[in-house]
Amino acid sequence: MTLSPLNQRRWRNFKRNRRAFWSLWIFAVLFGLSLFAEFIANDRPILVNYRGDYYAPVFRFYPETAFGGDFQTEAKYHDPEVRCLILTGGMEACLDDPEGVMVEAETGIVDGQAIQKGWSIWPLIPYTFNSIVDRPGAAPLPPNGQNLLGTDSSKRDVLARVIYGFRLSILFTLIVTSFASVVGILAGAVQGYFGGRTDLIFQRVIEIWTATPSLYVIIILFAILGRSFWLLVFITVLFGWTSLVGVVRAEFLRARNLEYVRAAKALGVSNGVIMFRHMLPNAMVATITMLPFIVTGTIGTLAALDFLGFGLPSSAPSLGELTRQAKDHLEAPWLAFTAFTVFSVMLSLLVFIFEGVRDAFDPRKVFQ
Repeated sequence: MTLSPLNQRRWRNFKRNRRAFWSLWIFAVLFGLSLFAEFIANDRPILVNYRGDYYAPVFRFYPETAFGGDFQTEAKYHDPEVRCLILTGGMEACLDDPEGVMVEAETGIVDGQAIQKGWSIWPLIPYTFNSIVDRPGAAPLPPNGQNLLGTDSSKRDVLARVIYGFRLSILFTLIVTSFASVVGILAGAVQGYFGGRTDLIFQRVIEIWTATPSLYVIIILFAILGRSFWLLVFITVLFGWTSLVGVVRAEFLRARNLEYVRAAKALGVSNGVIMFRHMLPNAMVATITMLPFIVTGTIGTLAALDFLGFGLPSSAPSLGELTRQAKDHLEAPWLAFTAFTVFSVMLSLLVFIFEGVRDAFDPRKVFQ
């Protein structure tokens, strides 16, 4: 797709801001990797070869009986018995002495009998965000070769929870910001363009709505409906759409009496075309200037709610929940250091990116 000359100038302006440009690349790489978190941190193998057949446990449920075991429940791929069954092609001796059989199976012969060796391809981190780590000692456990960032108070791998939590925070922020921005821009455009009684009614409604204590509403709805990701998205959008209304309204109030708007009205151009094809692009600089505050505010809202216990379910890989654990376990400084580093890097990259986007849309730099 070829960019228009205007957007090409904007892209060149964005690339001139080296901090924003490299922040975009770093953020894209980190977020792109987090989208494939199941292939990076998982307690199930990516691919298993058993008796010449291929299995993908990362995608599908396989009972232990599929690998020669006794139970119909999902195979526990970390258990020595299951690893031995996969390696030896389902030998019954694995149920008695799996460790010894696996050592003998490395030669390709067990009890004088040739075996059809199987294999497994594991993710880099053999734990998912809710896996319980098999390590001796009281949780939280410090970092070591098995858990690079240690474990939390429930013996779950911190690095795996950070990867999944980063993806969850960014996806939550993108969804909430997108929906809230669309609603806020529409409301501000209608207010600023039509003015008069329409503007007056909208302003009174917004004043009443912003005075509503959102935290109480969240507590009540979660008590009735239970905590869930999409319910939290809905509530956050419900109370967050007013953030852009004031900025867009002010830009439309300023622009509606300019010559190009009057000329368009005189030519019979519809209100919708005037608002969204002619006036809105001129209001984008002020709108984009507000987006970093909305994005960082949304991330902070999610983290604060999780920290207070009113956000996502406790089993979800939340960075706010990790921060609460750091507060509750001062004897485990790796929790606080990890939470602070993740939030600092994530918010800094987003602020730098939007700083470059704001400069790219600035008419004084685009048309110079």
